[in-house]
Amino acid sequence: MSIDSGYAHPEILVTTQWMADHLRDDGIRIIESNEDVLLYDAGHVPGAVHIDWQRDLQDHTVRDYIGTEAFAALCRKHGIAPGTTCIFYGDKSNWWACYALWVFRLFGHTRVKVVDGGRDKWISEGRPLSREVPSYPVTDYPVPPARLDAEFRAFYDDVLTHSRSGKPLIDVRSAGEFKGLVTHMPEYPQEGVLRGGHIPGAISVPWKETVNPDATFKSVAELEKIYREGLGLKKEDDVIAYCRIGERSSHTWFVLHYLLGFSKVRNYDGSWTEWGNRVAAPIEKSG
Repeated sequence: MSIDSGYAHPEILVTTQWMADHLRDDGIRIIESNEDVLLYDAGHVPGAVHIDWQRDLQDHTVRDYIGTEAFAALCRKHGIAPGTTCIFYGDKSNWWACYALWVFRLFGHTRVKVVDGGRDKWISEGRPLSREVPSYPVTDYPVPPARLDAEFRAFYDDVLTHSRSGKPLIDVRSAGEFKGLVTHMPEYPQEGVLRGGHIPGAISVPWKETVNPDATFKSVAELEKIYREGLGLKKEDDVIAYCRIGERSSHTWFVLHYLLGFSKVRNYDGSWTEWGNRVAAPIEKSG
């Protein structure tokens, strides 16, 4: 399947065939990032490096992302320079690929793309996998001057203000989570959230509505129908998306920001694990 040229930024996506044709190109680094961190060792796209969303991107003491020095060290280790184009792919229709891409954007790395269909599509097409862990020359990646939290992230106080102001707030979790019937994704264990429900004023648009059965993104016409026609959102609206820990909402952030061209979209990565546990945080239930 070719990339829909109607997307606001069609260049942000590449096909599995494109990746197959450019596996060894200079100036790119293919990055696998999965929910299941063991998948990479079982077999990955030849030449791809592994970025573990927990080990590599999370601070191990504070609930936050790594700092600028740790990000620079991560890039150096994988042979990524400021001019390297990072090609992300992964499992779960690219949940974690979009999440890793979003974190790279936090640190100002703009040369990023996603493989449409991700790991599932690559495997379904019978393309090769490798267990060889590649090694690349260490680069001189400078420490970014700052993490761009204000541009890409929303924090609790931001979301509370957003909610009280009636601004667009999109809950991308399953319908059961939104209604407060469960506190976790279907078929997943309970992961410590004390209260179920959703943030007052939030609209339920499960992330899965944006992808096809083969894990590729839906067409721009289908996405416009969901967000522009269905919700009445305008591209200049100030939108915040959230889920449970920020991974599914980073997928929706990607759709709104890159595929539909919304100018101000932020990901509330604290999401329901923060909101549902926070003392005195207002909660709505429905259904």
